[in-house]
Amino acid sequence: MPSVEPLSRQILADFRAIVRPGTLLTQPADCWAYGYDNSRRQALPQAVVLVEEVAQIQPLVALCHREGLPLVTRGRGTGTTGATVPDRGGLVLSCERLDRILGIDPDNRLAMVEPGVTNQALQQALAPRGFFWPPDPTSAATCTVGGNLACNAAGPRAVKYGTPRENTLGLRVVTGAGEALRTGVQTTKGVVGYDLTRLIIGSEGTLAVITQATLKLTPLAETKRTLRASYRDIHAAAAAVAAIMAQPVTPCALEFLDGSAIAMARHVADLGLPAETGALLMIEVDGPAHGIDEAADAVATAARHPDLLELRTAASAAEVADLWRTRTALSPALRQIAPKKINEDVVVPVSRLGAFIEGVDRLGREHAIRIVNFGHAGNGNIHVNLLVNPDDPAEMSRATTCLDAIFSLVLALEGTLSGEHGVGLAKRDFVHRELDPVALRLMHGIKRQFDPKGILNPGKTLPPLP
Repeated sequence: MPSVEPLSRQILADFRAIVRPGTLLTQPADCWAYGYDNSRRQALPQAVVLVEEVAQIQPLVALCHREGLPLVTRGRGTGTTGATVPDRGGLVLSCERLDRILGIDPDNRLAMVEPGVTNQALQQALAPRGFFWPPDPTSAATCTVGGNLACNAAGPRAVKYGTPRENTLGLRVVTGAGEALRTGVQTTKGVVGYDLTRLIIGSEGTLAVITQATLKLTPLAETKRTLRASYRDIHAAAAAVAAIMAQPVTPCALEFLDGSAIAMARHVADLGLPAETGALLMIEVDGPAHGIDEAADAVATAARHPDLLELRTAASAAEVADLWRTRTALSPALRQIAPKKINEDVVVPVSRLGAFIEGVDRLGREHAIRIVNFGHAGNGNIHVNLLVNPDDPAEMSRATTCLDAIFSLVLALEGTLSGEHGVGLAKRDFVHRELDPVALRLMHGIKRQFDPKGILNPGKTLPPLP
């Protein structure tokens, strides 16, 4: 990691001319808090600006462009891939104070927000009007909409309602050259020009700084049903997932836990599961009240398999909480056993979910690494948790080799290396395995068009060209 030198007095004076007193941080003790994310990586930026007005962003980016100074845009640091870690120094642009909901338009089913609005705050503002924004990552209470857009973070509802790319109509951004740009439309249809909105979403701040988003809203469902299905093994659960996703009623959540995850959750709570349960599906179905029972029955029928052990449907809020107890018990169990675990999210075709989990179990045994898998079964999006101690060099060496083999398995099954956590630094050096040389060359060309001097989040997302 390169050493960080103090910025010149002139550059600092130029920054102070743009922002308000007290919002430019330069002392290491103040800046360290803005140099980390949830990946456990941390680096010291040369300065931090706590942006208070969108109008400040364009001159700040233009100044960094002029000076060739790296610029990393940050929300609240909930990412897991090192995408907001300023490993090359430079300026961190903190957008957490840009937290205004600029407008909610129920007639046109859209909302306009600044990037620092938290996902939870947005949902709370929308609910009284009968709407929600579909992306629902587990960090919704603290993660920002800008961060959700930056890595295309989705969550359980994506199986029915899609990711941020499907639920964002347009953006206002500032490119790496300091140019303000408006992308997208205010309507649900539009094909004029290239789709720059979807290109910028998921680019992890390497193409532009998002200053405003126009989000596509969805009406809240009238009601919901919750089901829990226990299976003898992961292959039975995977077959059930494929059957559920092949019939007309799409669940609004279809989550799974493998046998290792269930065993771990049992250490925390009495789950009320059959003793021989080797895999579990949590299923939610939403829709109009007048047809919800029929919809839930259709999904339940698809979930039946010769190796189904138990299928329960909740009849009350208390029973819903009881059915979700397995999943809620897992997180504290993981924190107790491996607080510094490696958490990767990958995706395989739904039909190959069983083969993937079986392969991961084999790799865990081969490398003596305990692995727990859970995730969004309807999308084939698996959270692979390697329960390791980073302070044990021998174990970390085995884990690194194991993870490399897991990524190879994902690609062999025609999957992708990241479903919703992004790439950042954690997966950058594996990207060339998934993207062919022509795709990488074109992507580097796009990066140069948006960011001629390469100042925006340099070294993230894309590996260097050969």
